[in-house]
Amino acid sequence: MDCSSEILKSVFSKTAWLLSLALVCHENAFGQQPDVPLERMLTEPAEVFGEGDDEIETDRDSFTPATTVVGRGRLIVESSYSFLDNRSGAETHSFPELLTRIGVSENIEFRLGWNYEIGGGGSVSNAGSPTEEELPDDGREEEGSLLYGLKVSLTEQDGWLPQSALIVQANTPTAGPVNATQFTTGYVFGWTLPNDWTIDSSLRYAASSEEGDHFNLWAPSVVLKVPVHEQWKAHIEYFGIFSDNRETDEASQYISPGIHYLMTPDFEVGLRVGWGLSDDSARFFSNVGAGLRF
Repeated sequence: MDCSSEILKSVFSKTAWLLSLALVCHENAFGQQPDVPLERMLTEPAEVFGEGDDEIETDRDSFTPATTVVGRGRLIVESSYSFLDNRSGAETHSFPELLTRIGVSENIEFRLGWNYEIGGGGSVSNAGSPTEEELPDDGREEEGSLLYGLKVSLTEQDGWLPQSALIVQANTPTAGPVNATQFTTGYVFGWTLPNDWTIDSSLRYAASSEEGDHFNLWAPSVVLKVPVHEQWKAHIEYFGIFSDNRETDEASQYISPGIHYLMTPDFEVGLRVGWGLSDDSARFFSNVGAGLRF
């Protein structure tokens, strides 16, 4: 069996393991969700997607995480694929960007995920820690990492007081040349406007190292989300990843539009693309994925 076959086997075996874990948690702890016929979802969206309805909100549909948590007794499974056209070095392919969010209380969720990357480094995914590494020339690396942590709801929107949440998580390598666990802390906050537009912002921090060089990574972002139909939402986003105290500091910045579609209140699919605004950024990226709530 060749190397690529071994890699694919590893990717899909770990993905299947985490999906199985999610389904076990759903069946054993959370019970069954209300059964709404798919035909009704497709033929009567105005009734199913009425104002004030509870709808899935994934972390993966933009670089900025959602300000909400899953809620007690709920489970969200998210997965996506990212492609980066790096300015120097090999292209980056990132999959499955798997994130399982388990509601342990109304204000706290447990997060467990796994991902595998092949290529020149760098990341535009929300599933993991911010990274800003791009290998020179045609250098390629293959890296896998396990994600685990918590997301805590801090405040509900009340006038100018935003809805906000704190994310604390870690990424432990499961494959590749790096073996150090990276810890990330993030704060996300935002407001829903009277016209149902939403503006969210976040700031994430990670302590990182590379060949003995220890430095900080900061990842600010802001996104405007606009409903365009009962089941469609579009967004425009800015985000950046900046290093601090690195031997040679770098700054990656992107502008990114996107759209996502609610097939049901518990199942969404989405696509986002982006273009680099600085020499340290990838020229272009695309990300497509889905989220399912139980």
